[in-house]
Amino acid sequence: MSTELIRNFSIIAHIDHGKSTLADRIMEITGLVSDREAKDQLLDDMDIERERGITIKASAVTMNYEHAGKTYMLNLIDTPGHVDFHYEVSRALTACEGALLVVDATQGVQAQTVANAYLATEAGAEIIGVINKVDLPSAQPEITAEEIEHVLGIRKQDCFHISAKSGLGVRELLDAVVTLLPPPPDDGDKPTAALVFDSECDDYRGVICYVRVFSGELKVKQKIRFMGVGRTHLITELGKFTPKMSPVDRLSAGEVGYVIANVRKLSDVTIGDTITDDANPTEKPLPGYVPPMQMVFSDFYPGNNTDYPNLRLAFDKLALNDASFSFIPQNSPALGFGFRCGFLGLLHMEIVQERLERENNIEVVQTAPTVSYEVLTTDGKTTKIDSPADLPDVSTIEELREPFVRLEIITTTDTIGGIMQLSESRRCKLIKTDYLSQNRVMMEYKAPLAEIVYDFYDLLKGISHGYATMDYEFTGFEVGDLVKINILVNKIPVDALSLIVHRSVAENRGRKMLVRLRKAIPRHQFEIPLQVAIGGKIIARESIKPFRKDVTAKLYGGDVTRKMKVLKRQREGKKRMKNIGAVQIPQDAFMSILDSSD
Repeated sequence: MSTELIRNFSIIAHIDHGKSTLADRIMEITGLVSDREAKDQLLDDMDIERERGITIKASAVTMNYEHAGKTYMLNLIDTPGHVDFHYEVSRALTACEGALLVVDATQGVQAQTVANAYLATEAGAEIIGVINKVDLPSAQPEITAEEIEHVLGIRKQDCFHISAKSGLGVRELLDAVVTLLPPPPDDGDKPTAALVFDSECDDYRGVICYVRVFSGELKVKQKIRFMGVGRTHLITELGKFTPKMSPVDRLSAGEVGYVIANVRKLSDVTIGDTITDDANPTEKPLPGYVPPMQMVFSDFYPGNNTDYPNLRLAFDKLALNDASFSFIPQNSPALGFGFRCGFLGLLHMEIVQERLERENNIEVVQTAPTVSYEVLTTDGKTTKIDSPADLPDVSTIEELREPFVRLEIITTTDTIGGIMQLSESRRCKLIKTDYLSQNRVMMEYKAPLAEIVYDFYDLLKGISHGYATMDYEFTGFEVGDLVKINILVNKIPVDALSLIVHRSVAENRGRKMLVRLRKAIPRHQFEIPLQVAIGGKIIARESIKPFRKDVTAKLYGGDVTRKMKVLKRQREGKKRMKNIGAVQIPQDAFMSILDSSD
């Protein structure tokens, strides 16, 4: 097929603005799915996506559409909307020439709408503005169109008014996709170059690579080379998503599909790699992707009924399907062998844990999440640390730097006061405010990531009655007055419970942590002292009282010294037990130190 008749586009939007529903309507109008096969969120094929009603993984689908007597091939990629999955969006946009930017007519422009529009512009994609849910009683399409023009620079008269649920205006939108979005360049005569923009692992067929062919073509039984790792494979199957996997003989320039080439080793495929013809390779690989910047780190250890090799295998599979997640082996005296994992945010971490347990039938014990820091030592070296346990001795530290982000909050004008109060309590500095309309405002802050990554979003939603949205972008590391809090359980430091916090809140935070730990750790046969230390100084202490058996119950009558002797023996036994006894720390204790609601 001529590249003039191909359109590659993505649907981008804030959460719940109707991306997946619009994808469902487009597939129905193009005749790709019948009424019998149609269901909501058709492209969201993971159970966790359907349960939560959110898109986690970008999905690709190929359709044919008749317009002005010509048959066009439409390659659509549906993307996630949550801030934690913006890396999925950036990868999808690299494989496209255009994007549909969907905005809910009842909610207007939101924080993630702005972030996704910037991503599309950076990727060089042509943007079509789409105002969805115009048939709802509370819809304000004219005000929404003005916000789009004011914030994003897309002219309000160029926006399409649709209802993805009923199908109103969707056919006209498809006509616009064909007429307004550019076709891919005609590079069929150049050497083969295809970008791997996603992949998944099949137990029977090996690694399935999702590709966009930029030049040349791919054919079945062709010998290909992955340029990043330098390995060669023979293509056994090519195909397109319709939305099920449908085999084809070849994929030409401009087309999107999948490649199966008997790739058994997970390490042989890297997302962002370039596939080329082994006999006639392209001179240089495609640009690929900038590696994602992990923001939140947590330790995962095997739980009950799970051994270390199974956990390792589960991580390997998951990392292939999710390029924004990283892991390295870790050893803890308290919890044994495990992994230090990096995530884009807390929701991403939660999804990874749930996918590990569901898809691989394993149990994990997870420690409290932390952010990464930069340390400048006295010998002039700068190192990045992902865990408080990796922090070098205080005497060798010249500077300790924490990550800062540019935080954008969009809210209604009546909640500005409460949000400013919350932001100031979390050491955020207001940079500017921009009124989007009479009753909606966008506030930009410079904020320390450690203060906003845990419960800030939940508190923000509470203050704004659910109306506020936020998005953040990493800007760099800056010097801060930070200290490391050590938690000692039974006089033994537990690395997994240590935290790096700002000095101004260190003592207060340490005392609250002890109170929570005292409630979370169950009583043992001996007294357990809990202590907080900054450096070598103990600043707070709590005790968990032991179980106390009444050993004198069987004694009756006689001299009091009989009771004293038995009680003394019990005391000595508890003392000995305290020295050699191991304290069992449940996972709830690790997570309890996160609760900073008070």
